[in-house]
Amino acid sequence: MQLYYSPLACSMASRIVAYEAGGALDFVRVDTRAGRLADGTDYRTINPLGQVPALKTDDGEIVTENAVVLQVLADAWPQADLAPPAGSPERYRLQQWLSFTGTELHKAVFNPLLSAKAPAEAKAYARGLLNERLDRLEAHLAGRDWLLERFSVADAYLAAVLNWTRFTAVDLTPWPSVAGYFARLNARPSVARAAQEELQLYQAA
Repeated sequence: MQLYYSPLACSMASRIVAYEAGGALDFVRVDTRAGRLADGTDYRTINPLGQVPALKTDDGEIVTENAVVLQVLADAWPQADLAPPAGSPERYRLQQWLSFTGTELHKAVFNPLLSAKAPAEAKAYARGLLNERLDRLEAHLAGRDWLLERFSVADAYLAAVLNWTRFTAVDLTPWPSVAGYFARLNARPSVARAAQEELQLYQAA
């Protein structure tokens, strides 16, 4: 399978999942600003929105949207037990946290904070949303190690998103359960390896 990615973007979650599962992925870097691959291919011919990640399966199918890509990877490597069985109540809870991370944190909060094009008003609005969402996460993580009963692809996605706190001056101290969770994520070998590699790739660009 081929994973189209950009360093330190949310596609880092797929790298974490691959390392966690010991699965094989062919990583294809995307210059999201230019909208091209290293060989000059127009990336929009692969993903019309020009966003990462996109996954090309062994059957040649192109899958987009991070929450879906992560579930495809989890199902491709069932031995890693990174997602509950499809159709189970536990799978729906996984999808709930994938959606929460994608919509309430990734898009609503961190996209404006990380965007050079977002006006000051948009950044201020995003910061205004942050407390309520982290309060929700804090309440859920109190007394828990992971979003579900064990590490899952939802944790991999949230690891990639919380990594952006390093670049947006978001201090997690007021949310000790979230801060502790982030520390556990960073101590996990798959997360530490992926984050270090992607930072080096980003800095080398």
